[in-house]
Amino acid sequence: MKMRDLQQGELLYEGKAKKVFAVRGDAEHLWLHFKDDLTAFNAQKRGSFQNKGAINRDIASMIFRFLERAEVTSHFVADLGESDMICEKLEMIPLEVVVRNRVAGSFAKKFDLPEGGHIPGGIVEFYYKNDALQDPFVSDDQALYLKAAKDQRELETLKRIAINVNRELVDFFLAIRVDLIDFKIEFGRNADGDVVLGDEITPDSCRLWDRDSKERLDKDRFRRDLGGVSEAYHEILKRMREVHGARAMGGGVK
Repeated sequence: MKMRDLQQGELLYEGKAKKVFAVRGDAEHLWLHFKDDLTAFNAQKRGSFQNKGAINRDIASMIFRFLERAEVTSHFVADLGESDMICEKLEMIPLEVVVRNRVAGSFAKKFDLPEGGHIPGGIVEFYYKNDALQDPFVSDDQALYLKAAKDQRELETLKRIAINVNRELVDFFLAIRVDLIDFKIEFGRNADGDVVLGDEITPDSCRLWDRDSKERLDKDRFRRDLGGVSEAYHEILKRMREVHGARAMGGGVK
């Protein structure tokens, strides 16, 4: 089936930042629509800005293409229009996987540490995906008890891929003069049972600090009422296009 012939099917799920639709006549793929909405603190704080969905879609697809060349498999298939993406259908693993390179956010608050301190080698954390429980931190044993992962081997696979993604993205962002402070990713199992990177990687799910000024170029500007949220997202995309655009773009359906 050609990408241009795809038709959007029924709405399957609406999350904080995306709508997930079926693809008519195609049980192997999903149609993602990136929304203009902004949320923080488990959706207790809400906002939006124009073209946010289109910006995040372009950022996510560029990053997925970059990671694919680094042999990190994701659910990304192609871009559609301005704010949509076709992805492989996955059985999602109910864990948020967080990688931290610097002390920031909840990690700084939890341990009463100043933000910005380096974490040698990075730290990987698991959070159980459950909005009603506000996505609590879980240990490996807790994740297994909750059946969030099949076994310890699968948890180790999540950690290994997360560290690989971190290594590649640190260099990706350094090339645009940005420090990758931390980020959240999600995974699912494809039809073959393989663990594959899913969801998105955008300023919604990363902390990104300008390498020189230390200015925050991510959703913390919304969380902390710093202003300039739209400008920060635009700046990240602009730099990515300037440095990575020639290699990363292309192949999608505009």
